[in-house]
Amino acid sequence: MVAQRGRRNGAVPSPKPSPKPSPKPKRRPGMPDADNAPTAELPAVTDNGTDNGTDPEVRAKSIPEAAVARLAVYLRVLCAMAEQGATTVSSEELSAAAGVNSAKLRKDLSYIGSYGTRGVGYEVEVLVGQIERILGLTRKHKVAVVGIGNLGHALANYGGFPGRGFPVEALFDIDPDLAGVPVGGIPVSHLEDIPRVCAERQISIGVIATPPAAAQTVCDRLVAGGVGSILNFAPVVLQVPEHVEVRKVDLAVELQILSFHVARKADGEAGSQVIGDVVVSS
Repeated sequence: MVAQRGRRNGAVPSPKPSPKPSPKPKRRPGMPDADNAPTAELPAVTDNGTDNGTDPEVRAKSIPEAAVARLAVYLRVLCAMAEQGATTVSSEELSAAAGVNSAKLRKDLSYIGSYGTRGVGYEVEVLVGQIERILGLTRKHKVAVVGIGNLGHALANYGGFPGRGFPVEALFDIDPDLAGVPVGGIPVSHLEDIPRVCAERQISIGVIATPPAAAQTVCDRLVAGGVGSILNFAPVVLQVPEHVEVRKVDLAVELQILSFHVARKADGEAGSQVIGDVVVSS
C-alpha cells in the first residue's frame, strides 16, 4: 500500500508555486568546471589485502571468469619480475609483458581493489600477494592425477605444480602392472582406491587424463572422495553435482581454433592483390 499525503477530510490542497531557480554562479577565470573536473586519484592497494573495507572474498565473487584467467597470467609475470629484483611496475610494462592492453589490465586489477599510485605504478610484492589471495593461493591445493599414460605421466612429473601451490599427492591408473610403481616419487594406486585415498590425503583437485569411456566413472569416484574441483583432459562432458567445479581442456578444440585463424589469415591474403603500391581486393 502506498501512503498518500496532502489530503485531509477530502480537502484538496492548493498547488504550491514552483520556486524560482537560483541563478547559476559565474565561473571565475582559472576555476575548473565542475562537470569537467578531473577525478581524484584512486587509492593504492594496501598490505592487508583490502580496499576501503571491502572483503576480498566478496570482490572475488564479482570478477568475470575471463578476468580471472588474466589475473593468473599477471601473477606469473609478476613472479618472474620479482625474481629479477623488480619492486615496482607500471601498467604499461605489466600489460606488455602479459600481452593485454593497459586499459584492460587496469580494469582487471580494479576488481581486486588495486589501483596503483600515479607516477609510481604498482608494488610488485603487494600486487602478487593481492592476486594470490583472490585466486585462493594462500593455501596449497593437493592434486590427484588419474590416468598415468603419456599425458598423465608428464603431469605427474611436472615440477611447476608444487612451486605454485599445487603439489601432486596421489596418482591412479587401472593398469595392475602400475600399482605401487612410483612416478615422480609417488606410488600409483588403483582406480578403485580413489575415494579412500582422496579422502585420506585431503585431495581438493582431481586431474582426469583417462580415455573418454572411463572419464565419468573416474569423476564419480573423485567426487565420492571429497574432491570439489576437476580438471578434465578427456573429450567428454562430465555430469557433476552443483558444488563441483569442472574445467575442460580439449587440445583438439584448441588446435581447431588455431586452424581457423590460420585459414582466415590465408583467405584474407589471397583475397587481395598488390598492383604497384596499391592493394586491390579481388
